[in-house]
Amino acid sequence: MKIGIYGQFYHENSEIYIQMLLDALQKREAEVVIEENFLGIINQNQDITKNFSAFSTFTKLDASFDLFFSIGGDGTILKAVTFVADLGIPIVGINTGRLGFLATIQKEEMTESLNQILEGEYSISERSLLTVETFPKSEEIQPLNFALNEVAVNRRNTTSMIKVETLVNDKYLTSYWSDGLIVATPTGSTGYSLSCGGPVIDPDANNFVLTPIAPHNLNARPLVIPDSSTISLKVSGRENTFLVSMDSRIATLENETEIIIKKAPFTIKLLQLHDDSFIKTLRKKLLWGEDKRN
Repeated sequence: MKIGIYGQFYHENSEIYIQMLLDALQKREAEVVIEENFLGIINQNQDITKNFSAFSTFTKLDASFDLFFSIGGDGTILKAVTFVADLGIPIVGINTGRLGFLATIQKEEMTESLNQILEGEYSISERSLLTVETFPKSEEIQPLNFALNEVAVNRRNTTSMIKVETLVNDKYLTSYWSDGLIVATPTGSTGYSLSCGGPVIDPDANNFVLTPIAPHNLNARPLVIPDSSTISLKVSGRENTFLVSMDSRIATLENETEIIIKKAPFTIKLLQLHDDSFIKTLRKKLLWGEDKRN
């Protein structure tokens, strides 16, 4: 078994869970390859009891990996997606952050969850992505022109609103006067879109959602559309440029640049334990069903 490991930085007590993971994988005699920068962080941390300098490292992945462990929060998983891309390697998120909506393993259940995974007791949740193309082309967008959560356009260096002219399947929808517009996948519906009033969408639904950010026209509401749709955006405003974000990656584009957003031709595989589900995660993370009257 060949395992890749990635993290961005240490949350509090992260070393405990990194040590547990590495020890468990070594007992299984797995081939472990750690992302180069993360290995440097591990070896600089005095609370790690072993020196892992001898571990192999990667800067890019290939299809030979069986599992890819992401250690951190949801942001780390989104970054892990840029390594995996279209390789089809299942991602296992270990949540050492706060909310951890996308994580497979919660740190409080580390030992039991790891044993289940290494015994093959899991399923795969396939998640759709968005791809972005611009006219004229932008070097800032390529080659990582995809997003698991959302693609968003936002105003830049101004307090003024921007106008986001929006077409769906070449048919004019509306022009949003707002701080921006989010195009979110079902996976991303519990992220930025949700905080802007968007709906929660089950990951198995074949939909995207358009969610305006602080719209001036108060009748502008989030809109759920089929994920077979092609979305075209053009932004204008008082500034000459605006921002487009793909999950955590940000690019600057000139006004009137045409942005084409579609469903990606590949999916991301998130590993899911048998006793977990999207409904269970909603109840746990959003505190649904809890009686707060007492």
